Order: sequence, then C-alpha cells, then structure tokens
Amino acid sequence: MENNSAPGKFALVVPALKEAGNLPTLIDRAQIALARQSNDYELIIVDDDSRDGTEEIVQEYSRRDQRIRLLVRKGARGLSGAVLHGWNHTDATMLGVMDADLQHPPELLPTLLAAVNDGNDIAIASRYVAKDSISNWNVARQLISRFGTWATWPLQRRGLRIKDPLSGFFIVRRECIDGLELQPYGFKILLEILVKGRIQKAAELPFKFATRHAGESKADLKIAFQYFSLLGKLSRHAFFGPGSQ
Repeated sequence: MENNSAPGKFALVVPALKEAGNLPTLIDRAQIALARQSNDYELIIVDDDSRDGTEEIVQEYSRRDQRIRLLVRKGARGLSGAVLHGWNHTDATMLGVMDADLQHPPELLPTLLAAVNDGNDIAIASRYVAKDSISNWNVARQLISRFGTWATWPLQRRGLRIKDPLSGFFIVRRECIDGLELQPYGFKILLEILVKGRIQKAAELPFKFATRHAGESKADLKIAFQYFSLLGKLSRHAFFGPGSQ
C-alpha cells in the first residue's frame, strides 16, 4: 500500500559553548540544506550561557525565522545535557544533533533525514564508513578515536554493530528513546542510545570530518574521564539489565 502520510517534524539540536564565531555560517548552511527536504523542522541552539554574543546572534536569526530557536542553560555544562534539554523542549518526532564547530557538514542533513523517512530508526553520520573521513587527523588522534570505538564493541548488540557509535551527528526517532533514563553528562549520547534504545534498524552514512572553523576545542581530560565512567555504567546496563547502573 502506498504511504501518502506527511513526513514527521524534525528538530535539530546544536549544543553551543562559546561558538559565536561559527554559528552564523552553521545556521546559514543548515537552512539551505533543510530547505531541500520535505520535513517540517526547527533548529534549536542550546547555549550553555556562553556570553560571547551567541544569544544575540541566534535571536537575530529567530526574528527572521521562527523555526530558529534559542535555549539558554544557566549554570549547566555538557553536550549530552544540552542535547537532552533541547529534545525535551520540542514536540518533534525526529530528533537530531550536530556540533556547532562546522566539523559536521549541514549539507548531509537531507540524506540523514531521508534514511529515517525510509524506515530506519536512526541515521548516523559515520567517520568510519569511508576510509578518508579522518585522514586530516594526526596518527595519535586516530588511534585514540579507534580505541574509544573498540571499547564499545562488547556493549553493542549483535545484529546492530555500529562502526561509529561515538558520532555526534545523527537523527533518531523519538519513539525509540521515549521513556528512557538518559544521562545528562558527558559527550557521547549516541552510545547510550544504542545500548538502551529501542533501535532495530540503523543506517550509517559516510562524511568527511572537517577541521574546526573557529574557536577552541572543548576536549580535555574531564571528558575522557566522563567517557570511561559512561562505559562502566553502560556495561552494567548491558550485562545485568536496567536498574543495575
């Protein structure tokens, strides 16, 4: 039977901490990309109280296009928490996230959306589908990234082995995560969704990981500690079930 139903509403959350130098280009490119697809959408910038002009930049865009929204978190930090904050403030049935630093190409959004519209529960922009996706990284960074990915393999379900479970660029159906207790800390919310979520079918799409456009990386030892702490919690969940964290 032919499906003539309209595609679901899509909300893209972009966590931001001192990313004023990147946001105008990001929003412009995202708007152009999202105009090429049929889903109703909103673009939600979640600012962790940057005080660098981020609020003013997004408010100006929002005045011209009400689909551009700003949420400001006071006294809170962390990518996963910002993502959940944005998702909790939308009624969209399809939920996405991407970085604000332009390392993720907004031009891939229509392709990711099409993959979910075609029946996938989640569509992931993957650094490890194409061989040259991270060729601009130095050897040490590539090894650290690969090690972090390999450490997730015991947690992933058979039949749903994702090559890049630490990607920060993906779209998931809300119904697959509704009711889950997701942790609002750390930087790797995709891994938690893959372990806890009701994901049956996934698509991984290749992309070229770009260099940061402006500003400074937020990576530090605290993030590494949070990641290994998350691995421990998810290991208990995967092997002993919910409630064992």
